[in-house]
Amino acid sequence: MDELADVTQGAADCAPAGSAGSGACGRFAGAVEGLPDLTASPQHTEVCGRFAPTPSGRMHLGNVFSCLLAWLDARRAGGSIVLRMEDLDPATCDRQKALQLMDDLRWLGLTWDGDPWYQSERSWAYGEALEALKAQCLVYPCFCSRAELHAANAPHASDGTYIYAGTCRGLSAAEVAERSLVKRPALRMMVPELSDPAGSIEFIDGVYGPQSTVLARDCGDFLVRRSDEVYAYQLAVVVDDAAMGVNHVVRAHDLMGSSGRQRYLQHVLGLGEMEYFHVPLLVAPDGRRLAKRDFDLDLGSLRTWMRGPERLLGLLAWKVGLIERFEPVSAIELVSEFSWDKVTARRDDIVVDEALVDALRG
Repeated sequence: MDELADVTQGAADCAPAGSAGSGACGRFAGAVEGLPDLTASPQHTEVCGRFAPTPSGRMHLGNVFSCLLAWLDARRAGGSIVLRMEDLDPATCDRQKALQLMDDLRWLGLTWDGDPWYQSERSWAYGEALEALKAQCLVYPCFCSRAELHAANAPHASDGTYIYAGTCRGLSAAEVAERSLVKRPALRMMVPELSDPAGSIEFIDGVYGPQSTVLARDCGDFLVRRSDEVYAYQLAVVVDDAAMGVNHVVRAHDLMGSSGRQRYLQHVLGLGEMEYFHVPLLVAPDGRRLAKRDFDLDLGSLRTWMRGPERLLGLLAWKVGLIERFEPVSAIELVSEFSWDKVTARRDDIVVDEALVDALRG
């Protein structure tokens, strides 16, 4: 069946769109074909973390910091860590950049277990998960333009991201068919109504403590596939984390808002939940998240004047409280010093200013 015809038929089967999980399709009650059934047997207890960089350029200091803590978490627990290249978007990612990222990780001493995974090779898996969501009537086509979504009068969350107002949720099959003639739709995941407790997601973050998200209030219906048929981040990471056996997710705290959506997807797809450890950001003196342009602190620049990674790793470890003073140290030497209690005690964002850069340069 043609893809657009499939979208139209899906709208006919599930229209009119109601609350998530309701209607003739009901809730999904088992594991997704092609995905591991993590509800049928106990999950393994060994810690499995992951590196999940986007190969669109060189890693900057903030990327290194998150990767270091993810690696230390897994190695301290005697667990494993896997590598996944999040190269979903062919317009910004390529294999050469992925190879450079792997070379940078090796230079840092942050080794991984097994062969790297590439999201660009796993569209089939995301497609199977999407079909499972469609079977539950949880997905609908969205024709909203980027300008409409980011309009000044649209509702926005505290971090500036827009909250989808459900504009296309109630389109009839005829309306979907008509609009599909002139524009290919994106696909959105329907979240429970504000009054439905299923849409209230709570979890304990390993660094920042209890967290709560109400999906309808904090994000609204969210993308699972873009209009150019690139699968969205939220769906892909949930599918891949389950397939790779990941159970510890370590990442910067500006991604905390994604956790509610991902836990909801894990629930409706019948997948196991992760433990989350969101870590401090590295920020510029004015409070902005550190970018590659700040102080030339991407690894392409750093490696031109650093003999090895020890000063860089020592500085990051000192700033987050793993060691008491700044001194050169290797990744393996930091394993015995690592604990989440130390990170939690120093969880304020880390300001990268000229003094810190001077210390790094020695």
